[in-house]
Amino acid sequence: MDQIVLTGFMGAGKSTVGKILADTLALPFIDIDDEIQKEQQMPITAIFAQLGESKFRELEHKMLLQALQKNVVIATGGGIILSETNQSALKNANHVIYLKTNPQTFLTRLSGDTSRPLIQEKSPQEIQAIFDSRTHLYENTAHLIVETDNLTPHQIVDKIKNYFQRGKEQS
Repeated sequence: MDQIVLTGFMGAGKSTVGKILADTLALPFIDIDDEIQKEQQMPITAIFAQLGESKFRELEHKMLLQALQKNVVIATGGGIILSETNQSALKNANHVIYLKTNPQTFLTRLSGDTSRPLIQEKSPQEIQAIFDSRTHLYENTAHLIVETDNLTPHQIVDKIKNYFQRGKEQS
């Protein structure tokens, strides 16, 4: 299978970039969070509230494994990296791209966002601590790291495409 998996913290642009990248490469697009919401017929905040985070993480793992069986562009949730089994699955995926953002960038993007249960009622310092605890996990599973702060979604897609073109030229 030839999949491209986008990882990164909340607000990194995984869904936005993923849709553009999928269109550009003529591949299907799967947003794991969206698929979970469709399957459960409720928003993620409700899944966390009614079923708990551990059930959400179980659903997330199942959805990741299903998506990795397809030729597709995949946008993961920010916390998918927390599970060692997910880390292993990502390390074995074809192409994992970490969309790295500066904390100030994602704090600005997430300001006022009520759809993300893990940041509700958290201070910027608490959100920063969550980010800091995940950074090395994203980096350790990535085949490519793209720093996104000063790039538009289309520029990020261009960087990813250039990475693939260089790889094809070398093989």
